Amino acid sequence: MSGAATPVLADNGHTMVADIPEHPASFLTGVDSEAHAWLTRFAARDVTAAELVVFKEWSSSDPAHTEAFARACKLWEAIGPAGDALAGAPQLHRPGQRISVGRRAFLGGALAASAAGALYFAVHPPLGLWPSLSELAADYRTAPGEQRSIVLSGGSSVEMNTRTSIVVGAPADAVERIKLIGGEAAIATQRENGRSTEVVAADGRIATADASFNVRYEGDVVCTTCVAGELDVIQGNGKVRLHPREQVTYSARGLGAVTAVDPAVATAWKQGVLMFESTPLSEAVAEINRYRSGRIIVTNAALGRRLFNAWFQIANIDSVVAQIQQVFGASVTTLPGDIVLLG
Repeated sequence: MSGAATPVLADNGHTMVADIPEHPASFLTGVDSEAHAWLTRFAARDVTAAELVVFKEWSSSDPAHTEAFARACKLWEAIGPAGDALAGAPQLHRPGQRISVGRRAFLGGALAASAAGALYFAVHPPLGLWPSLSELAADYRTAPGEQRSIVLSGGSSVEMNTRTSIVVGAPADAVERIKLIGGEAAIATQRENGRSTEVVAADGRIATADASFNVRYEGDVVCTTCVAGELDVIQGNGKVRLHPREQVTYSARGLGAVTAVDPAVATAWKQGVLMFESTPLSEAVAEINRYRSGRIIVTNAALGRRLFNAWFQIANIDSVVAQIQQVFGASVTTLPGDIVLLG
């Protein structure tokens, strides 16, 4: 038996309805259900001006609505890849058609209605509001926007970027081991200390005796950039050697090809700067979100494909919204919880 349909959006005399799943979790009732239905529309990146007007009226009509939308955004962040899958799901249609957001597509469901749901949020905390289980096991971690420098007992120096967690292995042999749980770090080793360094990230590792390099583990992709010296990147049976100004990535799809890069761009964050060179706006916004609390959401697919050329001081990261608005003429809707909609 289906629940009540919400919201109903009028557009040129037509009606669009988002169905509530048959057995929603208890917290996905009332305004929370409405908020999640709205968010699926924004995730589809095909929101019309008429829909945005209706959304603004809905969100401003009651503080509970804006609070519910902020909660929905936090859940969306926690869902991660599932949210991306939803954005391209066939259930999402243009206004004038009935949207059937099924049990799996809807962001609630049984996930948060069980102990498994509680465990999921322990592993994937929404918007980094609390440390995940793996982060709690980390020896060092940084908060959104925070950077930190440490020197390990074996002599390696580690500069940690925003939202980064590492575990340092006990110096039991001639190898200094570092596990990158997530985030980004710039690591410099010294040959004269007589030790080699091994960095483990996901299902691969980086090994070197004397190098300076940047390694980033975001989503399911690990990206390594060699700044100085030489290093080996190993995943499964694959292995490549990197020299200065070279970069390689690996993921569940395997080890990629070595490419030439400007290491100054990859390590600009060390100088407190974010640099974007002909970067699709959606990708730039995803990077900016790493440095701030809350969430910036690009609601328009065409806008997300626009190329962005800019640099920002990380300390002034919130100024990026105003610049995007000025450069692209984007509409900006600000919601509680540092949620910003760009359309």
